[in-house]
Amino acid sequence: MLSVVVFLPLAAAVVLFAVPRVSARFARWWWVGVSAVEFALIVALWVAAPVSDGYAYEVNLRWIPSVSSGYHIGVDGLSLPLIALTGGLFLACAVYSLRQDKRVRSFAALFLFLETASLGLFVALDLILFFVYFDLSIVAMYFVIAGWGHRDAARAAVKFFLYTFVGSLALLVGFIALYLTASPHTFDIVELTRQNPLAGSGWAAGLILLALGIGFAIKTPTVPFHTWLPPAHTEAPAAGSAILAGVLLKMGTYGFVRIAMPILPEAWRRYALVFVIVGVVSVVYGALVALAQRDFKRMIAYTSVNHMGYIVLAIGAAGLVADSAVEARQLAVTGAVTQMVSHGLITGALFLLAGVLYERGGTYDVDRYGGLARTAPRFAGLTAVAAFASLGLPGFSGFIAEFQIFTGSLGAAPVATIVAFLGILITAALFLRAFQKVFLGPSQTAPAADLTVPEAVSITPLLVLTVVIGIFPRFLLDAIEPVSRSVLNLLAR
Repeated sequence: MLSVVVFLPLAAAVVLFAVPRVSARFARWWWVGVSAVEFALIVALWVAAPVSDGYAYEVNLRWIPSVSSGYHIGVDGLSLPLIALTGGLFLACAVYSLRQDKRVRSFAALFLFLETASLGLFVALDLILFFVYFDLSIVAMYFVIAGWGHRDAARAAVKFFLYTFVGSLALLVGFIALYLTASPHTFDIVELTRQNPLAGSGWAAGLILLALGIGFAIKTPTVPFHTWLPPAHTEAPAAGSAILAGVLLKMGTYGFVRIAMPILPEAWRRYALVFVIVGVVSVVYGALVALAQRDFKRMIAYTSVNHMGYIVLAIGAAGLVADSAVEARQLAVTGAVTQMVSHGLITGALFLLAGVLYERGGTYDVDRYGGLARTAPRFAGLTAVAAFASLGLPGFSGFIAEFQIFTGSLGAAPVATIVAFLGILITAALFLRAFQKVFLGPSQTAPAADLTVPEAVSITPLLVLTVVIGIFPRFLLDAIEPVSRSVLNLLAR
């Protein structure tokens, strides 16, 4: 069943190219239909999955026996929310792209291929399998940016590819080192976690953590590895930016929690303060630079650096075992995973809304707009909801995530956590200022059309989900908390 979920989008992409003379209309609705079926299957998986510390729907087949690498997949409370987020965002992008008219068949097929790569990574329990999906996602997003982006898309795509490919090479070095230190040698994540092969190894574990840390930090991205992100987002099409922020960035933080923390617990504890510092710098720096932007889409891109910094702060604080209670550190890990889901929903919606703005006015410059609330009230209303959700207002998923992160991190890293509070204040200021300029200020542009039906249908459910999680978080937290306990137990070894 899990393999069907992973490979259904890829099979649908092959069908698009296998059937001759496919019309653009058929390609659009085929993409929407397959994405809807895919999301329904993921929801069914979640409903039927048992809540436990182990893996559900596990498959473990021999693949490359000479290096003990297998087709090993499964889901738990860490991966289930992320594959649900992935399915939901790809469905939203499919609906949003119903008005796409530029090489529609290739566009739809590429996104379906990217969906398989993303889902495959979040269910992979083998390092080689994880690496393959990681690299495939880079290749697919490169073509999305280069083929359907804006004026400087080619340069932004190359920068994105080179940065993230360097990160994947660093990961490969770390994965090979883990394989060589294991006894018996293996790339299996579950077996490596059980072995704890680098226990007591000191500097060797530190070097491997450095390789993994660089690879995942580039993908997240954190300061100072973030410079590829703003141009990639600015030049990408709206659907590409939504997937890049909502799904691909989570591959970095997911890798920290799935691979680095449980396999290298001693090294993680030893260098946890480094991650705390990197996290809080990313929070404050991302917010301040976002505040300085006049480009609406670039501003959202820098808020991603800010929000992903909260996750790194939380997982770093979880490793500071000497100064905080187990319950607090578990809360920090739970908050980090909740923030992954929350950020994906909110920022995905914001980038789709930025795409609407560009469609209407041909620019992201906030100074070129004004008074759009009078001519596009539905657009203004959804943007207001997304902005308040992003700044962590109570009643939204962002508040639940950040509350857990700050509560769980305060005891272990009080100074860093207090400094990180500034990020919330700055984020509130930048979103309120941008909203005032675009929607409430004096009119600077000709009247703009309001949201079309596909745009409204694609964006509204994402924001509704942020409210549902904000008011009824239990269904999400029940899935995440067993994994948080398991990660902390592994860190205590």
